[in-house]
Amino acid sequence: MAIYNPKSLVAEEFINNGEILETLEYAEANKNNRELIDQILEKARPRKTADGWNCAGLTHREASVLLACEDPDVLERIYAIAEEIKLAFYGNRIVIFAPLYLSNYCVNGCVYCPYHVTNKEIPRKKLTQEEVKAEVIALQDMGHKRLAIEFGEDPVHNPIEYVLDCIKTIYSVNHKNGAIRRVNVNIAATTVENYAKLKDAGIGTYILFQETYHKESYERLHPTGPKHDYAYHTEAMDRAMQGGIDDVGLGVLFGLEMYKYEFAGLIMHAEHLEAVHGVGPHTISVPRVKRASDIDPTAFDNSISDEMFAKITACIRLAVPYTGIIISTRESEETRSKLLRLGVSQVSGGSRTSVGGYTEEERPHDTEQFDVSDQRTLDEVVKWLMENNHIPSFCTACYREGRTGDRFMSLCKTGQIANCCHPNALMTLTEYLVDYASEDTKKLGFEVIDRELQNVPNEKARGIAMDNVEAIKNSNRRDFRF
Repeated sequence: MAIYNPKSLVAEEFINNGEILETLEYAEANKNNRELIDQILEKARPRKTADGWNCAGLTHREASVLLACEDPDVLERIYAIAEEIKLAFYGNRIVIFAPLYLSNYCVNGCVYCPYHVTNKEIPRKKLTQEEVKAEVIALQDMGHKRLAIEFGEDPVHNPIEYVLDCIKTIYSVNHKNGAIRRVNVNIAATTVENYAKLKDAGIGTYILFQETYHKESYERLHPTGPKHDYAYHTEAMDRAMQGGIDDVGLGVLFGLEMYKYEFAGLIMHAEHLEAVHGVGPHTISVPRVKRASDIDPTAFDNSISDEMFAKITACIRLAVPYTGIIISTRESEETRSKLLRLGVSQVSGGSRTSVGGYTEEERPHDTEQFDVSDQRTLDEVVKWLMENNHIPSFCTACYREGRTGDRFMSLCKTGQIANCCHPNALMTLTEYLVDYASEDTKKLGFEVIDRELQNVPNEKARGIAMDNVEAIKNSNRRDFRF
């Protein structure tokens, strides 16, 4: 067995099976050790300092002890600290994005994904650049500014050149007052050279879900295709960093393997990135297996309850306090509402998970990657967030100002990012209200903005934000960014 080494670039050393099994044994043995649990919870709590906030985060072993503990009082403390951390680092802002599916051609045999190569039920589709433009216009008409583009893995239909052409097309479309300001990319593991090309294309975050960190399960769930190679897939984030991409997004597909194993592996991966590159994951996503064409989620025997799902999310927030946690429309309004209080900082809205789905009047189901549980419009999601004391943010200024990687993390880890993000959130929300919102959403939104402008922590930033909000209301647009 390899010795656990978070600084190694070898997948089976930084995600070490023996270390995970020992961690799970340690967590089980200590799940009722209240003295230890009190120490871990105290370590997790954010502390206000002269320079901002300080929060140490938890190791994978410490976080696994909390996850194993079944004491209801401890659970309430975990939830309370998760909310404290979220507010300390990200405030009440919630970043909004939409997925954009561009091709479902795929050569892999992933048994949990409807795009798998042997699925004959699903029609295969790849958008032309004109169709990409039409999708982007439809998204701009909703009010979206940030996209996550999705492709199946197919070197013939979806080569890197096609991905780059799509990114260029997306950035080129200016429709009415709409523009996509940042494209995040979810493509299969690739080479350092291809990651460098994505960096040069101006992408935001590179996203790749591990699906499962359990090597044997991984190989069984990916029986054919290039994705079968566990090491190549798991080491992808290191190659992305080597290619110049300093914002990367992790995630596992909960339900494929035992959740405690996945949780430990996920935190170990975050520790590895921090140890090797000095930058942990910019985001962590928390998807669960959902029904889709040729996919029955009940076929996987590791599904987790809503209660455990919430606990996992809160424990991720305690372990990796600086990361953005993403929850998609895979989950219902009720589930998303609960998780927003436990550390989630990014949500999708008005999503369609089918290729070409945004230009269709009715939601097409035949090419969906998964069933969308939250089918509300973007306007409904924006209004719902504000009604629950969150600020919907369409901001992308950090990417455009070069606040990525260690530059973003240095601001985020002290809470200083609020000096940028809070005013930018209010200004981009104003844009949305003026250009796209329904009358009810607009009325509520301007009340929220008037209140929240007083909470911008920096006096100079507050004055600039107030001026820009008024300018946007009067249609005197500026390329504002802090």
